[in-house]
Amino acid sequence: MKKMRDYIKRVLIALIMALCVSLLFFGGIHSEASMKDEKEIKDGWIWPADGIISDTYGTRMGKHKGIDIAGKLNTPVLAVDDGQVVKSYYSNTYGNVVFIKHPSHFVTVYAHLNKRTVLEGQSIKQGTVIGKMGRTGQATGTHLHFETHQHEWRYDKKYALDPEKFLGKADTGENVQGGIAGINDDVLEASSHVKLQKEDKTEKGKKQYIVKQGDTLYSISRKRNMTVTRIKQLNHLSSDIIKPKQVLNIN
Repeated sequence: MKKMRDYIKRVLIALIMALCVSLLFFGGIHSEASMKDEKEIKDGWIWPADGIISDTYGTRMGKHKGIDIAGKLNTPVLAVDDGQVVKSYYSNTYGNVVFIKHPSHFVTVYAHLNKRTVLEGQSIKQGTVIGKMGRTGQATGTHLHFETHQHEWRYDKKYALDPEKFLGKADTGENVQGGIAGINDDVLEASSHVKLQKEDKTEKGKKQYIVKQGDTLYSISRKRNMTVTRIKQLNHLSSDIIKPKQVLNIN
């Protein structure tokens, strides 16, 4: 009888060890795939709207699973990357909300919209206006609540990730600009349709440059074939001091 108990005990221990090894193996594959997916899109996403960061990921005792961008009513909200609309509806909590599944297998969520301008099943390109900023649902002010989820959105938000992993770090109170890549250093056209409607024809072609670590006005002027004086004039700068992530007009 004792030998039988010892045998059963050894079998159970072996099974438990095999289970642990399997979990570690598959967990490692999942983590490796996740890191690969994140690396592939890190330089590609654009900020979804013009505004000011009013809240970041993980606040409210860890329950805030996205970032908030506060702005003006009906500010255009843009798709951060190509994808397909998997949901577009009204929710009691999210208000008007759009869910987009991207080729990278991430799902992005755009909540509290005043208006939705895309339909479920619609294929869209990066920068497409998918709605207008609002305060529908459980919102205390006009803003975009933006979330990123790996593979799928779940009610418990088990697969939620910090959007700033892909958009770039932005502190509360910092201005961000829709249509501009948060990490990519390329010069991109501003995508704020509200701003372009208000600007005259001489400003519609305006391009901007995001300052990166180590940049100086002189180095930027050399890259863009401009004078330092011209850059300072365009940006109303009284000194040569600039800082990373600062957005400069360069035409």
